[in-house]
Amino acid sequence: MNLIRLGPIFAALVLAACEATPPPVVASAPPLAANTIRGVDVAIDSTTLVNEIKHARLNFVARYYRDPASRWPALSPREIQSLSTLDANIVTVWEWHSGNLASFNYPTGFYEAQSAFRQAKSLGQPEGSAIYFAVDFNAHQQDFYWVDQYFRGVRAGLAAAGNGRARYKIGVYGSGAVCALVKGEHLAEYSWLSGATAWEGTSSYAAWNIKQAPLGMRYPSLSFDHDVNEARQDYGGFRLAADGRPMPPLVTADASPPEAAVPQPAAQPAPVQTAPAQPPPAQPPPDQSLIGVIKSWF
Repeated sequence: MNLIRLGPIFAALVLAACEATPPPVVASAPPLAANTIRGVDVAIDSTTLVNEIKHARLNFVARYYRDPASRWPALSPREIQSLSTLDANIVTVWEWHSGNLASFNYPTGFYEAQSAFRQAKSLGQPEGSAIYFAVDFNAHQQDFYWVDQYFRGVRAGLAAAGNGRARYKIGVYGSGAVCALVKGEHLAEYSWLSGATAWEGTSSYAAWNIKQAPLGMRYPSLSFDHDVNEARQDYGGFRLAADGRPMPPLVTADASPPEAAVPQPAAQPAPVQTAPAQPPPAQPPPDQSLIGVIKSWF
């Protein structure tokens, strides 16, 4: 075969190699260092999950106070008793229409703080620990006034419920911009940075007490839906003894290497069951090199 005629063939082979689709890159969270204070927040009742939580060696579990009309379960006496059997702290957060800007104003903050206070007292949450209040949307500059007013209502509502004295510290959950605003105005002592990394100010905010991992990250050993979090030494958590008495919160982490969080896999369709095909007779492996391909043409 005339070598001149091979020119277009060589070009086509090179072009095909360049245009081959590379394998997909699977993202994962950077591993947490040993001694990291690690925890989860859970939207459902965790009473039946304590064994999994214990085996995962988590340092804290965050659960919710809610309005009675919420379809999601609030932290209950039975659940807090189960969580108290763990060698871990409990973190509480109020959430109710927290993704709706219209719910953020002074009267709503006042009312919700008093409701959270009543739930905390009924469960024996120790005074001096924190209740976080969630701002679960990407607030921008034009929204900050309403967020500010809400937390002023929260502060006044907790003081009124405590007969003029704040019995619980205040935490804010939200974007970096929201955490900076609320803590900067001295309306909260703690901040919990949302895992929604695209929200305003989140990527640059460093003054967090709790930091949620990017949304969708999970601990593989846990079968239930959860968000991965890490914390710094003081983050407002608390512990209760089995009889309900307050205990000093844990401030150090397990020194063993923590479990790495990974992205939650997408749901896969069930495989179609087919009869196994009969394997063809064994053949020597073909030469897949460029020279081998050219030789096959002669």
